[in-house]
Amino acid sequence: MANASAPYVVIGSGQLGQAVANVLLARGESVALLNRSGRRPAGLPDSVNVIAVDATDPDAMAHACDGAQVVFHCAMAPYLEWAEKFPPLTRGILDGVARTGARLVFGDNLYMYGPTGGRPIHEGLPYAATGKKGRVRAEMARLLLEAHESGRVQVAIGRASDFYGPGVKQSFLGEMVFRPALAGKPVNLFGNLDAPHTFHYIHDVARALVVLSDHDEAFGRAWHVPADRTLTLREMLALIEKEIGRPIQTRVAGRAMLGLIGWFDPMVRELKELLYAWEEPYIVDHRRFEETFGAEVTPHEVAIRETVAWYRDHLGTD
Repeated sequence: MANASAPYVVIGSGQLGQAVANVLLARGESVALLNRSGRRPAGLPDSVNVIAVDATDPDAMAHACDGAQVVFHCAMAPYLEWAEKFPPLTRGILDGVARTGARLVFGDNLYMYGPTGGRPIHEGLPYAATGKKGRVRAEMARLLLEAHESGRVQVAIGRASDFYGPGVKQSFLGEMVFRPALAGKPVNLFGNLDAPHTFHYIHDVARALVVLSDHDEAFGRAWHVPADRTLTLREMLALIEKEIGRPIQTRVAGRAMLGLIGWFDPMVRELKELLYAWEEPYIVDHRRFEETFGAEVTPHEVAIRETVAWYRDHLGTD
């Protein structure tokens, strides 16, 4: 088994893991990235040591992370297999890192809170989710924070809403919006386009996780990371329209249509649990983070410009 031999280790080669690695590289840190395959993601600098590790194996994790100062858990289980595969993945990472003396920073989302009736989502809310994805997120958060409280490992959790940005494809504001929009085709959506919804630019999330790793007071609790102003999805689409220079036609499916589609599409069937996030206001309160560490965020206009540029290059469009 290989050892990362770097003070900063990122687990997971998805877009969040890559974004965290790039934030660390930009400030001159030595970084290693662990994933299951050992394959180097396109565009990741050669200076990043990429190692194949089974993150569910605590022994392998402990060996790979030995000598690290901070480990970032940005790994993700397959979306359709969260309930079965995400908790063992997180337990393997936790148990392995706990043997090394490194600190652990977890990139989390907001599913554990469940519906809030449109009230702002802050860190003091109870874990009230009843769906399996929300319960899994709550289970993992409790596992990590209990490990911190027991003294096994120092843990900080950074939570964000829906990502968007360069390279982000499997997201509500990802490929299913930017690909058809750039091709001049209708964009298929669901929910209330006029409900406020906080979107996080992926580079802001990565930067916030690194900020948490730098501060002793960040550990032992969860933080909602900063995002630019909360807009409605219709307002976000208007910013994309302005950037691409053409109107975006939308088709919005209701609950009945989604139920029908779900009979044939397992991904749509899985999303039914989370419809509340798109039907009511979904506003992330990040004041605690901002008051403690400050808030450096990218304006949506700039973030969308960078996202459109990436998609144009990726899709080969003009």
